[in-house]
Amino acid sequence: MVSSQVVVDQQVQKVLDALKGRTITHVYFVACGGSSAIMYPNKYIMDREAKNLSSDVYSSNEFIHRNPRKLGENSLVILCSMSGTTPETVQAATFAREKGALTVGFTNNETSKLAQESEFVVKYEWAEKSVAPNTNLGLLYQLTTGVLSVLEGNDKFEKMVASLHNLQAIFEKSAEQYKEKAYQFGQQYKDEKVIYTMASGANYGIAYSYAICILMEMQWIHSNAVHSGEYFHGPFEIIDKDVPFIILLGLDETRPLDERALAFSERYGEKLVVLDAKDLDMTGIDEELKGYIAPLVLNHVLRRYAEQLAEARNHPLSQRRYMWKVEY
Repeated sequence: MVSSQVVVDQQVQKVLDALKGRTITHVYFVACGGSSAIMYPNKYIMDREAKNLSSDVYSSNEFIHRNPRKLGENSLVILCSMSGTTPETVQAATFAREKGALTVGFTNNETSKLAQESEFVVKYEWAEKSVAPNTNLGLLYQLTTGVLSVLEGNDKFEKMVASLHNLQAIFEKSAEQYKEKAYQFGQQYKDEKVIYTMASGANYGIAYSYAICILMEMQWIHSNAVHSGEYFHGPFEIIDKDVPFIILLGLDETRPLDERALAFSERYGEKLVVLDAKDLDMTGIDEELKGYIAPLVLNHVLRRYAEQLAEARNHPLSQRRYMWKVEY
């Protein structure tokens, strides 16, 4: 029973109501690019909290072509596309519904093709006008913990919703805290040809998004997201005093992986940008959930770094060479 003091997003609540009495055994998180990256911390929550539910993250097109045998009427498929027009994700929604799965489309456009093809729609806020609990990650966290609550009686749902409603203040404090460092990052790294990112656990999706969306897509800087656990199995061979790394340290159970990778990097590298979630003021976030919510705050901070990098390079984040301009 949800406390009357906890305000659950009504779009999310409709999905949760539909799940009551329904047998769901598998949750699929399906999207492309940055929308796919935000699924990773939700997958982490599922892995840590679910007793019986299994889950997977798929790139939309592979989801269709791989055609998971388990996909069917006992599946919940959560999709995301900001514009709601990503062809692969729209097709994935159609594909999932044809298989009998319950589909939920997250989008910034509630009249989009994805919205039309999904059984349920969750419209989220985007850009400067957005408020933390109403962003894609904020609403996804509500849904993920809500699914765990409805289907398995998990006790984190109310704590999560309450914590998310305190998140905006944390966003604002963190932006101010890192304002000068973000400016310095832009000035110091504006001429770099390659910048790597590294993280693990709940934060890996944030590192992945920064590499492929911010650095590669929006700034045309070569990059790759390195998993901290994989660092010592190949990638650490490229670290030296001239190679830039953005290293994220989280608060979840995989933090030791990040600490080990950072310790080695500090021995041989010099261009290290370290964002440690321990330095964040997480007042208002339930102690049990800080590891889960840290990626949302780190993501907000990294956006400030992206803006300063774009400003220093005179290369707007909106600038594209191929995307939306040529056939692909």
